[in-house]
Amino acid sequence: MIHVTSIHNPRLAQAFIDYMATQGIHLTIRQSSEPFVVELWLEDEKQLTAVRQELDQFSRDPLNERYQAASWQTGKANTPLKYHNNLNWNTLKNQSGPLTIAITALCILVYFWMQLAGVNEVMSWLAWPNKEQYLELWRWLTPALLHFSLLHILFNLVLWWYFGSQVERNINTGKLVEITIVSAVFSGWAQSLFSGSHFGGLSGVVYALISYVWLTGEMSPQKGLSAPRGLIAISVIWLFVGYLNMFSLSIANAAHFSGLIIGLLMALWDNLRKQKSQ
Repeated sequence: MIHVTSIHNPRLAQAFIDYMATQGIHLTIRQSSEPFVVELWLEDEKQLTAVRQELDQFSRDPLNERYQAASWQTGKANTPLKYHNNLNWNTLKNQSGPLTIAITALCILVYFWMQLAGVNEVMSWLAWPNKEQYLELWRWLTPALLHFSLLHILFNLVLWWYFGSQVERNINTGKLVEITIVSAVFSGWAQSLFSGSHFGGLSGVVYALISYVWLTGEMSPQKGLSAPRGLIAISVIWLFVGYLNMFSLSIANAAHFSGLIIGLLMALWDNLRKQKSQ
């Protein structure tokens, strides 16, 4: 048995195996030690060249119809992969990275600080800078750590963990740092034009991550990033809910919208630049 490659998306890996079966080549799929990563193994060493040629085409266009058609033609319901319950601390920790955990911890600490010291006291230190505070550079980022209710922080942290961990695990921590800083600054600046320094929350960064992960998953699925389209639809609907003020909630609409746009622009830049270099 020869190890051919590892793929971050088990479903795409199965589609490739099914397609190779139509070509008379038998591949075996095995679960890797890494979460959501599978390994492809080849039984006949003489077929390795043909497999690598097909794999090269597959990596450039994994969503091609021929792979999906092969799954319908030869795919089987049974699989050696075992899907376990992922809702436990060890799995969440293994699937995330240091920045995902650090930002989560900071948001929780700041939230408890706000409960103990009061919102105004904490905002005097961490809120978006006014005209006299622009040289206090931490203020360009720290509004993302401010949350004003339990529901607010839970909603943002769940989405931050889900999308941030994908970027950190499948690309690298540096990319998550880049997205976080750029989106926090630009979404904060956009929101400050409407509400001054009286706002907070990680949602501008979260919207940037949602759009970045979604568009990267569409343009470069081999990177292993994916966003459920239903969640994308809900996020867009929530934007309209905010702008229409349907529930009389204090929603940072400008931060949400600018974060969404920043994430799309960053994803376009990264993926088009990579395609051009290739």
